[in-house]
Amino acid sequence: MLTLSILGFLAERPMHAYELRQHLSDLIGHNRPVSDGALYPALNRLRQAGHVERQAEPGSGAQVRQVLHITGSGREELLRRLSDPRTAEITDGGSFFTLLAFLSRLPDREQQRAVLQRRLDFLSEPASFFSHSGAPSRIKDVDDRFRKGMLIMARAARRTERTWLEETLRELSDEDGADRAPQA
Repeated sequence: MLTLSILGFLAERPMHAYELRQHLSDLIGHNRPVSDGALYPALNRLRQAGHVERQAEPGSGAQVRQVLHITGSGREELLRRLSDPRTAEITDGGSFFTLLAFLSRLPDREQQRAVLQRRLDFLSEPASFFSHSGAPSRIKDVDDRFRKGMLIMARAARRTERTWLEETLRELSDEDGADRAPQA
């Protein structure tokens, strides 16, 4: 998700590494802190792959700043990652939210819908933190108040996300239909 985030933010505009790290921390830092030990090796891999380039630009005063830019192949890689996310990027909530943060960069609404539909399909499957013989736990059968709390909160979040996904999928379909309607 770090690679996707780097490419996504640089597709919005060029940035120097410190600014990029701030944006990354705002997006994913609450789950996994973004250290220099993670960021700089990721940037080097992206530079070696030709997805990101560094250019010296005048800074404030006499200092020269190294500004990171996404390349054409970086944009292609970003679109590939957005249009065909790995299963873990669909099923893991934090990873999906990172994907969602950049999904508007994907210009094809059909591809956007396909990603959202994959997440909705995943959320439509029975799931639970605690199961009995493969069946999801019923809240009333859980005695531990804290585990019961986990189930209550998880199910509410799941219901809310499903509602948003269904509404957004409808809106994207309606927009697509409006784009294809003959002009009078």
